Amino acid sequence: MALLATRSSREEPGRVRLAVLAVIGGSVIVLAVALAATPEAGAGAASIWSGLLALLTVVLVVSRVLSFDTVTLQSIFGALSAYLILGLMFASIYAAMDHLGGAHFFAGGQPGNTKTFQYFSFTTLTTLGYGDFTAAGSAGRAVAVLEALTGQIFLATLVARLVAAFRPRR
Repeated sequence: MALLATRSSREEPGRVRLAVLAVIGGSVIVLAVALAATPEAGAGAASIWSGLLALLTVVLVVSRVLSFDTVTLQSIFGALSAYLILGLMFASIYAAMDHLGGAHFFAGGQPGNTKTFQYFSFTTLTTLGYGDFTAAGSAGRAVAVLEALTGQIFLATLVARLVAAFRPRR
């Protein structure tokens, strides 16, 4: 995701090359750490790296969307894509907390996996919150509150602004 977002950004070619090298180099380093560490620590490192790459992608996509002179369907879809990537980013953060925290992330000792972290993330991002999965610790709850606020601010400011400014071509 990050490599594609970097490639389509309007950054200088030198910055794009530097970002590509950083993404590839960081991926190699995280892979080496994951192979050398315990399985839980390796999975935690990989989750942190996935979250950072998703954050980079969101920043690049949003900056590209905001660089358009007029609001097009492409810019609205770009903003919605960034919103979805935010959900994946927070899912990676929850997975890292689960792998590195020493205890189950979810209350009641419910085990977490990729599906449940994504489910929890998107129900939190949209502030739907079914309540079938709840963060057990205060750090997890704090991140969940941050995600809910981020999701609402993102929709209420960026996406709503873009939709209001959209004028279809005649």
